[in-house]
Amino acid sequence: MSADTNLFDTPFGGFSLHRYPPRKKGGQAPLRAWDAADEYLLHWLHDNQDLDVANNRSLICNDAFGALSLALHHLHPVNQGDSWLAHRACQENLAHNGMSGDNVVCIDSLTTPEQTLALVVIKVPKTLALLEDQLYRLRPRITENTCVVAAGMTKNIHTSTLKLFESIIGPTRTSLAKKKARLIFCQPQPQQWQHQSPYPSYYTLENSGYRIGNHANVFSRANLDIGTRLMLEHMNALPGADDIIDLGCGNGLLGLMAKARQPESRVGFFDESYMALASARENLQNALGPDALNDCQFLANNCLEGVATASADLVLNNPPFHQGNVVGDHIAWQMFQDARRVLKPGGQLWVIGNRHLNYHTKLKKLFGNCRVQGSNRKFVVLVTTCRT
Repeated sequence: MSADTNLFDTPFGGFSLHRYPPRKKGGQAPLRAWDAADEYLLHWLHDNQDLDVANNRSLICNDAFGALSLALHHLHPVNQGDSWLAHRACQENLAHNGMSGDNVVCIDSLTTPEQTLALVVIKVPKTLALLEDQLYRLRPRITENTCVVAAGMTKNIHTSTLKLFESIIGPTRTSLAKKKARLIFCQPQPQQWQHQSPYPSYYTLENSGYRIGNHANVFSRANLDIGTRLMLEHMNALPGADDIIDLGCGNGLLGLMAKARQPESRVGFFDESYMALASARENLQNALGPDALNDCQFLANNCLEGVATASADLVLNNPPFHQGNVVGDHIAWQMFQDARRVLKPGGQLWVIGNRHLNYHTKLKKLFGNCRVQGSNRKFVVLVTTCRT
């Protein structure tokens, strides 16, 4: 990819932006690190707003790769989101452009900004529940004088999206569409605020009695998804393991049930979602007691980056097949490669996936072996063994 392709030209200056993580094969992913909604929003802010905002009184939500944070870095904004990868991308792009990382304060989706906000900029996320929770969390830090403006591609902005802004924050209107992007303007009306966030939500895990909690951005937060159910049905066949990893843990059910079966094991929960890790920690503590946390760790990370080679006996994996709105198998492939590196000789990787994704082909190529542990019409549980 040429350098020009990475140049993000804005009214606030030009920036060289890259997606994170980069593809390990074939160089940089052939997608830009920004979209037309970022461009539309920055042009509107430049033309319509007095941006003489005191440090840390502007908030940017869901900035995927730092495009908004870099363009508005002079405001010393707070960058809030649920993605560790997005925060890492922002910091990498700041450094790549010779800008201090201190210009942007990154906080997770469960942390409330410290100051009353004058400006709130939101990229509409893929998950409507995440947006709902974020809007509720914003309310303690905004007033009727706060400028709240959101942006997204038109395909991601629906009547339900606008109703959330309207019901949680205040009167809402939209802009005309430009390049398939649209802006949302919302006028806070604190005097009319009533309801509180419905998250986290809970359900009772079948055949266990465990009360499972899920923050807003957790996959299948209302009930047990059918892929995980299939994996749980076969966990009595898990090999004995001292060190277990739940990779892409979500709400932590796989790691939790492995720990319940092997109480002396050490379990690492890895995910890029802060809400997923918070859910996994809460679920483990509620199900197995606070002492269970002593042998476990919960790490926001890029798959298993930085984890010691040949340090795990067993990796459990329910890989996602998208990063934001981009669908593909590149995340699964990275997870499989990382699992092979961190497994000890003789260690096993257990994978649950949709049958049509053909993960067995990738696993055989990488490990030299793969067997079917269980399957149904839609999902398959695959097991591979690390030979070296």
